[in-house]
Amino acid sequence: MCQLKNLGELYLSNNKISGSIPNCISNLNLLQKLFLRSNRLESSIPLNLWSLKNLLFLGLSSNFLSGNLSPNMKKMDVIEHVDISQNQITGNIPSIIGAFESLSYLDLSRNSFQGDIPQSFGDLKGLDVLNLSYNNLSGVIPKSLEALPYLTYLNVSFNKLSGEIPSRGSFANFTAKSFLGNKALCGNPIFEVLPCPSPSSKGSKVKQSLLKYFLPAIASIIVCLALVYVLRRHRESKIQLPSLFNTLHVLEFRMISYQELCQGTNNFCESNLLGVGGFGSVYKGMLLDGTIVAIKVLNLQLAGAFKSFDAECKVLRTIRHRNLVKVISTCSNPEFRALILQYMSNGSLERWLYSYNYSLTLLQRVNIMIDVASALDYLHHGQSESVVHCDLKPTNILLDEDMIAHVSDFGIAKILVENKDATQTKTLGTLGYIAPEYGLEGKVSIKGDVYSYGIILLEMITRKKPTDDMFVEELTLRQWINASLSDKILEVVDDGLMRTENGQNATVMQSVLSSIIELGLKCSEELPDERVDIKDVLVKLKKIQVKLFENRNDGV
Repeated sequence: MCQLKNLGELYLSNNKISGSIPNCISNLNLLQKLFLRSNRLESSIPLNLWSLKNLLFLGLSSNFLSGNLSPNMKKMDVIEHVDISQNQITGNIPSIIGAFESLSYLDLSRNSFQGDIPQSFGDLKGLDVLNLSYNNLSGVIPKSLEALPYLTYLNVSFNKLSGEIPSRGSFANFTAKSFLGNKALCGNPIFEVLPCPSPSSKGSKVKQSLLKYFLPAIASIIVCLALVYVLRRHRESKIQLPSLFNTLHVLEFRMISYQELCQGTNNFCESNLLGVGGFGSVYKGMLLDGTIVAIKVLNLQLAGAFKSFDAECKVLRTIRHRNLVKVISTCSNPEFRALILQYMSNGSLERWLYSYNYSLTLLQRVNIMIDVASALDYLHHGQSESVVHCDLKPTNILLDEDMIAHVSDFGIAKILVENKDATQTKTLGTLGYIAPEYGLEGKVSIKGDVYSYGIILLEMITRKKPTDDMFVEELTLRQWINASLSDKILEVVDDGLMRTENGQNATVMQSVLSSIIELGLKCSEELPDERVDIKDVLVKLKKIQVKLFENRNDGV
């Protein structure tokens, strides 16, 4: 089975399969659906299974699986549905599950999990269903779950939970059935539990304990820490530490010489030219170890080329995400600057939209939209300082051999310290995709990227560029689509897209297309504050993706 490396879906539920799940399942890199429910599988779930980066649906319920879920599980960026209920799994629930940002369904019920419910579950913003019933979980129900906007089903019954049941957010809609069999829970009487003790009775006991035991201990610790700090400062003042960046640079990047790049591109021959951008040219090349790469060579005669190089280096050495083009190394001398980047064999989204030799199905387009939204979400919210791309457009969205989208070209990216807006004195970016406040006032913010993303959403469905000749004077792509939204929606949809979807349920298709177009219009609102956040875009697109999957399966 592990040799079926192009396998996308595997259904083996309701059989009498025994033994263990093979470790080599990690070979199935393209697997999106794995259903092994209601069999006689034993042993533990292989750690390798959690490295299947394209897995969307996992169903392992009603087996005899045991062991625990390793805390070394890998983060799964795209998985939406996990059901490992009715097994014999023990140990703590790994907090890494809270980083499965696309998860909408999680069922861990009827196992022997113990310990706390991870606080990180509050980060699962798209979660609809959470079932943790019939385990040995203890501790409190995390208040972080109150922040889950789409949680419609929660069941933590028959555990050993204690403390107050949260009451805000989705908890206002739950009933006592969600919390049965946890004798130490307290809270609102509608949950059929005792009221929680008043804060005043707790407070007096806490104060007494603090005065008697904790304050003297804390004072002692502070004195010890102060002494350690003074001694360490004295020692470090005599020692010169190497630059952290230089250390990381040596560890992460191998040096690539100008001669190696010349040899790998046949002296930057025109036949290897992939394209020309705002600050230079991109060539296809081969390194000495056989790696195929894209080499972005800056035109140093252009004003701002050095700044562009520095900006890209600064961004690319601090970020890592599966939907961002990976930087392999750099090459720099007084007369030459180049970035060596991951090669994308399927070219740009622009090529796939406008070349008659290529076509994209609606599901492929939605997958690409999700990839780009995931990249933006990471840039905007995935680190301490937000990164704004500033020039998002189809030519900067590249597709690898598996048609996974990667955002590229950070030549004019801005790093916004403490998420504050900045002002760009010189307007950059590309006409048609620039947010109004950026084009007119030079205001840079994450909302500007959302605007560009919204225009791309509309472009992908209509196959019309925002700079198309038909958009003259006051008429824009948004206005043209808005006028057709109520009763002529199919008139603006790409004819090629409709041909690829021939045979699909027409009602579902029209509903999906309308949802995507409405989302594109919300992203590209005139005023920044009226645009939706990219996190919410991602959640809605994931729901559209599931709807398309179900429609295709129904049609089989």
